[in-house]
Amino acid sequence: MSTDVGLSVLIPAHNEASEIGACLAALFACDPLPDGVSAEVIVLANGCTDATAEIARSTTPPAGWHISVLEIPEGGKLNALNQGDGQARGAVLVYLDADVRVSPQILPEIYRVLSQDDAAYASGQPQILGGGSAFSRAYGRLWQRLPFVVHGVPGFGLFAMNRQGRQRWETWPKIIADDTFARLMFSPDERHKVAATYQWPLVQGFRNLVRVRRRQNDGVHEIEQLFPELLANDDKFVPNKSTVLRLFLSDPIGFLTYALVTLAVKSPLFRSQTRWTRGR
Repeated sequence: MSTDVGLSVLIPAHNEASEIGACLAALFACDPLPDGVSAEVIVLANGCTDATAEIARSTTPPAGWHISVLEIPEGGKLNALNQGDGQARGAVLVYLDADVRVSPQILPEIYRVLSQDDAAYASGQPQILGGGSAFSRAYGRLWQRLPFVVHGVPGFGLFAMNRQGRQRWETWPKIIADDTFARLMFSPDERHKVAATYQWPLVQGFRNLVRVRRRQNDGVHEIEQLFPELLANDDKFVPNKSTVLRLFLSDPIGFLTYALVTLAVKSPLFRSQTRWTRGR
């Protein structure tokens, strides 16, 4: 496959007319890539019944960028990613959710860290996007300070890899947690967190937080069952007692909010019947 494009950004989008314009605007506001490096954006409009594709096509990219829209009749993120991978030409592949907002520095930093001969994976520093409900704000304050978020490379809503890394598997499997699957394809030493930030939307309200947390747990369990060999690449960041106490003392409301959601996840009252839950 030709890699005359330095960087490809793939955006799976299902009925994201309210989000795709702002997502692309933030993307195209990124600092320039190194001289001679071009970039492409592929919007994977899957199963859309709104104006997602039209809005994306009407967006004019800056110099050095190219945008294309791949309309896929059926919905489904994993199928969209597989079709997008078949179109992408970049040496570096960035997978970006349509409701994520990148900071200007993040793509150049990701490109630099992934421009190597060895397989590598990267993401940035996630921050919570928007105000939302008071409950979600309290939850988000604590979430952003968890050891896994602070010290790990979680890749919520945005993760990237070089072409060498993407060659480790063929097609995306039909699973819940594509981000966890991608992350665990790389050892901790192969995962890189750049200093630049991106804004990731947290679902709103107690019930939605519980449902999404349960879905995340189901996704991890599914990977444990289907791909147990990947667990060797997991880097557990289990907080010790002093860390837990420090989190509580610094933000007791946020701590109790997070704890309440964690306990409620175990209850059958909030189980969703769908594989995808979006609470915005």
